[in-house]
Amino acid sequence: MKLSIKREELVSKLSVVSRAVSTRAATQALSGILLSSAEDGTVTLAATDLELGLRTTLDADADGGGAVLLPGRLLAELARSLGKEDVQIELRESERDVEIRSGSSSFHLRVLPAEDFPKLPDEGEQPLTIPALALAETVDVVARAASRDDMRPVLTGVLVSASGAEMTMVATDSYRLAVKRTELEPALAGEIEANIPARALRELGRIVTSDGVDEVAVSLLPNQAVFRAGGVLLNTRLIDGQFPNFRQLLPESYEHDVRLPRAEFLEVTRRVSQLAQRNAPLRLSFSSGELTVGASTPDVGDAEETMPAAFDGEDLEIGFNPEFLKEGIESVEGDEVMLRLISPLRPGLLQPVDNEDLRYLVMPIRLNV
Repeated sequence: MKLSIKREELVSKLSVVSRAVSTRAATQALSGILLSSAEDGTVTLAATDLELGLRTTLDADADGGGAVLLPGRLLAELARSLGKEDVQIELRESERDVEIRSGSSSFHLRVLPAEDFPKLPDEGEQPLTIPALALAETVDVVARAASRDDMRPVLTGVLVSASGAEMTMVATDSYRLAVKRTELEPALAGEIEANIPARALRELGRIVTSDGVDEVAVSLLPNQAVFRAGGVLLNTRLIDGQFPNFRQLLPESYEHDVRLPRAEFLEVTRRVSQLAQRNAPLRLSFSSGELTVGASTPDVGDAEETMPAAFDGEDLEIGFNPEFLKEGIESVEGDEVMLRLISPLRPGLLQPVDNEDLRYLVMPIRLNV
């Protein structure tokens, strides 16, 4: 197998698939990138850590078919370091290595056992098509609320439900909950219901955004989801287990609906949060017509800032995790954000002022008086 490739093309495609290369797997093959050439001249790069798989094709002049598995991280770094535009890659079977040449540079990489590389699933026969921008924007808002704790795998995913002209994504780490409803145009020609790892959806969103993809094809297979975004094929395992009933977690009514200028609220929260260290809460103190945001960390210092707020009623003070609150405010689009409250010990809800397409629920932190 001999390949002639432009360096820029090689670096670009390696940067995509290398994100699925495992850095800690016991199986050596999972640390590699599989480079294969078909008889029709199609050249493919693939990598997987068994949870996430990525494949894409290369524009290359190929002579002969075959497949070779190379150390993934090293291959990507080597390609970036090459100084000339043209790159030649040749499999040397007798030496059990691959020669990579560019200008006067020459490298020899030992191959990994390609037979140990897992077979990645193909697309289904009738994949469903989702507008790429709608998918990426919804993932960006919701996936941040998914858990990163593998002790509760079901919470590390995003529940994706879509049919007709509507898609809903839900994620929770048990401390916050994000729900986003998105209209689909054109409408979906089928149904999707699956708990998909948040990591895979974030990666899909990154591919869609960076490559300017118009639509994403989705295939749900037994235990797997396969997405095609432009020239990239992404597969991921589906998460088993019962996802929490998010509708039961959302309060039916609230005592206070406070409209706040989004940009100012976000800036005040960011500034004051600098003094909320070592898991200290951010303190929101509401009184008639104003909100005071405060934080205090022993042996570090404290901060507070007051801003106008459309608040009526008895004074109310509630504490939140500063990062969770900031991410919730960031998720809401528009000039204003609605903060809905019940009491200091009940969760608060962030949403747009004029609709409920996005709901971001945050559990409070008990404050020490």
